[in-house]
Amino acid sequence: MLQPLALSLQFARFTDANAHRLALPRHKVVRWIRHALANAADITVRIVDAPEAQDLNRSYRGKDYATNVLTFDYSRAPLVHADLVLCAPVVAREALAQGKSLQAHYAHLIVHGTLHAQGWDHETSLADARAMEAHEVALLAGLGFGNPY
Repeated sequence: MLQPLALSLQFARFTDANAHRLALPRHKVVRWIRHALANAADITVRIVDAPEAQDLNRSYRGKDYATNVLTFDYSRAPLVHADLVLCAPVVAREALAQGKSLQAHYAHLIVHGTLHAQGWDHETSLADARAMEAHEVALLAGLGFGNPY
């Protein structure tokens, strides 16, 4: 069953932002997130440039580089409340390197971030990583995307 979702979709100002807007039509982002939700949610998805992503990653995770997606989960029940921050240049570079469309890679990372917002974690153990990866593969297949790994 699709869960209720309040979505704020934001784009920072950066070079080539329009290509990222085109890859992320609101109705598709809503579909991807809802497909991965177990509870109702209030989620912000923000697409940023590398300096903003690096600053956030350094400030909140102690890692001094821009990463593809950061999840800030504030609550999980009864409402999932989270921010997903995706770094446009990193996502574009990874999509190209992996031979997939920009939209397919965004779908994967948004599903991935949505799972993190609900408590899934791939950094706690190999078993958790395998479980999360398998769940992502199944969710993405249900959305019409191939195995992202």
